[in-house]
Amino acid sequence: MLYVPTIHHRRSIRLKGYDYSSQGAYFVTLCAQNRKHFFGHIDDGNLCLNDAGKMVERWYNEVCRKFPVIECGEMVVMPNHFHCIWHITKQDATINIPTVVQWFKTMTTNEYIRGVKELGWPPFDKRLWQRNYFERIIRDNHAYENIRNYIQTNPERWNSDQLRGNGSHPTTINGRTRRSALT
Repeated sequence: MLYVPTIHHRRSIRLKGYDYSSQGAYFVTLCAQNRKHFFGHIDDGNLCLNDAGKMVERWYNEVCRKFPVIECGEMVVMPNHFHCIWHITKQDATINIPTVVQWFKTMTTNEYIRGVKELGWPPFDKRLWQRNYFERIIRDNHAYENIRNYIQTNPERWNSDQLRGNGSHPTTINGRTRRSALT
């Protein structure tokens, strides 16, 4: 179906006017399409990645090779979503968070498709990742430590994680109900 602005009313969830190539730290969350559990499972608070989850980890570690101004911080691959911190160490107008996210989604999707064809990984419907993603600009050390702790302890909180479901658990952000959200 074609995008028709008068019907679809897509709104950006990015901070209006912010330059996402600016130096700093960014908390990024990607969700699997329909929150399908493609990347592993949680067993009694312990993360058990399958081969697809390990593949996502490998591509995360490739980000800093592809984009020299990016440093990879804390990250976790959950059964149906992914959290990370990316640091932009030097401003470069050609490298920004949306560009890095697009590259990461492309690389992981392409390898996942190979896994479906060659290794019997479960197929996905149209997309591996949801169309959009969530990011938060990390503005100070206190926020950074809170987010870092959140990422590290995410598997332990799986049973209460708002991103755990299959898309049927709406979340409220800023008074608006969303299907996917940072927790």
